[in-house]
Amino acid sequence: MSMSQHRKATRQHTKEHNMRLVLKTIFAHEKGVSRADIARLTGLTRATVSEIVGELVEQGLVEEKGVAPSMGGKPPILVGIAQNNRLILSVDVSNDEYRGALVNLRGEIVLETVLPVGHLQGDKALEAAFALTDDLIAKASAPVLGLGISTPGLIDPQEGVVYQAVNRGWVDLPLKRLFVERYGTPVFVANDSHMIALAELSFGDGQTCSNLVAIKVSEGIGTGIVLNRQLFFGDGFGAGEIGHLVVVENGAPCTCGNRGCLEVVASTRAIEQQIQEAIRQVPDSLLAALVASSGSSSLSALGEAVRQSDPIALEMVSALGRHLGVAVAALISVLNIHCIFFYGPIRQLGTSLLEAVQAEVRRRVLRRMANATRIVFSALGEDASLLGASALVLSQVLGLP
Repeated sequence: MSMSQHRKATRQHTKEHNMRLVLKTIFAHEKGVSRADIARLTGLTRATVSEIVGELVEQGLVEEKGVAPSMGGKPPILVGIAQNNRLILSVDVSNDEYRGALVNLRGEIVLETVLPVGHLQGDKALEAAFALTDDLIAKASAPVLGLGISTPGLIDPQEGVVYQAVNRGWVDLPLKRLFVERYGTPVFVANDSHMIALAELSFGDGQTCSNLVAIKVSEGIGTGIVLNRQLFFGDGFGAGEIGHLVVVENGAPCTCGNRGCLEVVASTRAIEQQIQEAIRQVPDSLLAALVASSGSSSLSALGEAVRQSDPIALEMVSALGRHLGVAVAALISVLNIHCIFFYGPIRQLGTSLLEAVQAEVRRRVLRRMANATRIVFSALGEDASLLGASALVLSQVLGLP
């Protein structure tokens, strides 16, 4: 590279850095901020700020929001994020219902859609993901900034390759490349549990945590780990794959090839099977009556049976808590993280489950470490993985928040 090329590259890098800095400062002020205050907060000159703001307005990312009260002289014009001028397309293919959303630049869901797919595998599972994305793109009312895909399995987030997703039957699937070729937009792929951790950090109670663990218990079980406010993937991108941690020696076979994995005893599929087995063994139990009369999922019936102190239900949830507690204790012992969030349909089982997890943790971890750890259900709803996907696109494309 010649000296002139080097200087040009350096200027371009500096300009991009300054533009992201200005955009980040504007993003931090929801009600708007003046150009003078941006210059003061960033340390950039007013001329530089004015030039960058002008470019951002021209691109449609920033807009004028009115004027601030005058301190004498001409009142300053406030600028803010033009939150609806770009949309982020988020897709979650980790459950039996695919979910998709169009999300604005403030992380607000503008439109959401659900596609029931059951236990689709291989190419059919991929085609369903395309169909959901096609539908959302057709409904987008503004240009799409990028596409975030939340998927189960072992993922290389840099290359966007699904190395292995047992529940989808995907092996070495170049998901990012396939979506880029089809849609021609920036695409970012990450494990669904990692997306939830990112959502917790960006939009949930995890905003106050420098380090956190988000544990998703659903059709599969996975963990997203945040260290120093950054997602931690591990050397082989498998950090947090606790679903295939063996917790029952010589237990039932798992789809991964091992026996006694956490998913075999604690996933929602496993819990549903355990409920049906308990009903077969004790057909006149309160749990059986609630399942028969509820008209909803047996998981919610189990939660109600626990609240009514049904002994069979209490024992089931206690065992579930013990199994999950083994994995949580390992995470706490190694990482010493104080913020643990559970996410997924198991929140229907209520605080009894969390108490059982905490009790197992206390049996396995130094008391001081166990007592300092907060184990709670996430306040984020079913949209957490979609919000995490949108946060990933925002951070990668615009450097926000």
